[in-house]
Amino acid sequence: MTDSTELPVIIDIEASGFGKGSYPIEIGYYAEHGETWCSLIRPEPGWTHWDDAAQAVHGISRDVLASHGRAAVDVCKHLNSVFRGRRIYCDAWAYDYVWLSRLFDAVEMVPLFDLKDIRDLLGECEQTLWHATRAAVELRLQLRRHRASGDARALYETLCETRKRCAPDWTP
Repeated sequence: MTDSTELPVIIDIEASGFGKGSYPIEIGYYAEHGETWCSLIRPEPGWTHWDDAAQAVHGISRDVLASHGRAAVDVCKHLNSVFRGRRIYCDAWAYDYVWLSRLFDAVEMVPLFDLKDIRDLLGECEQTLWHATRAAVELRLQLRRHRASGDARALYETLCETRKRCAPDWTP
């Protein structure tokens, strides 16, 4: 576990589906002081996998990606410029790592930052409180859409809330 006062950047990735052939369609992050960023990603040639069930969850259509998505190379350049040499965290590392790799591989770039699992930041108390706290945070935020930047914010605030609750001097 890292220093409990460290407030990390949280990243979230929405994808075309799960499993073989899926690819990132949106990346968003949330950081201390409310810094947020989100971008749709225009599919690269050869990225054809599409899962209608995933679209039903995130609400992003292929047409929206084609008309409003940024080029993968631009998204990679942005992420590298903002996070160069840093460690950032996600909640679904096994999926997010694959999708991030697919994004960078498509444009022959390498991430200049480390992607880690948010669970690496959690102590025993925080792990115990995580799911209930996340549900309460999501209810409080009342996010209307399942999107990358909103999900990153919910994760960030869940981390802050569990840390606060697990602090030795916390009282409800």
